[in-house]
Amino acid sequence: MSPILVRPVREQLEHDRIIRLLQSKWRRKYEAGINPGSEQNAAVGSGLPIMYPDLVLLSQERGHRLQGVIEVETGESVNHLEALAEWAHYGKLRAPFHLYVPAGMVDVARRLCEDNQIHVNEIWSYHSVGDQIRFTLVHRSREMSPATPRTRPARQAPPPPPEKPPTRAAKNSGRTAKSATKSSRKPATSRKRK
Repeated sequence: MSPILVRPVREQLEHDRIIRLLQSKWRRKYEAGINPGSEQNAAVGSGLPIMYPDLVLLSQERGHRLQGVIEVETGESVNHLEALAEWAHYGKLRAPFHLYVPAGMVDVARRLCEDNQIHVNEIWSYHSVGDQIRFTLVHRSREMSPATPRTRPARQAPPPPPEKPPTRAAKNSGRTAKSATKSSRKPATSRKRK
């Protein structure tokens, strides 16, 4: 359970609305399970602790492998406790971890991730414009996510051994060969016209 036990009602409503919007966005590509409010519908983690992120993305194939985890925060929940209690665990999963924070809390979220060495694949900001919520990608990790298999670089052929400098005998034989080719050439004769 989140260290933020009670969010203000208005923030909780906005939080759950964003989760539902993200679920409808990702539903075409993944099987998207949500955990709005205090509900525990979709879990991640095989051992202890079992975690309930806001949105769990599973493949639509038979195995239903974990494809991603999304956590939505509000102004009150972007803090050190939340980062250590939840983000740190989600960052260690073998799936991409996306964090959604209010537009005014982006720098705080980045700093918390850097200070606590939390691997976040993407950080998105959100803000409302009238009745609509707008999302903006503000950070994308350059590293590969732990979920992506790390491929070994292709083996390269070893570089050829450096050439040894020619010996005196080779130098002399080279000169002899050159002079032989020069002497074998016949001088061009010119014909005179009558």
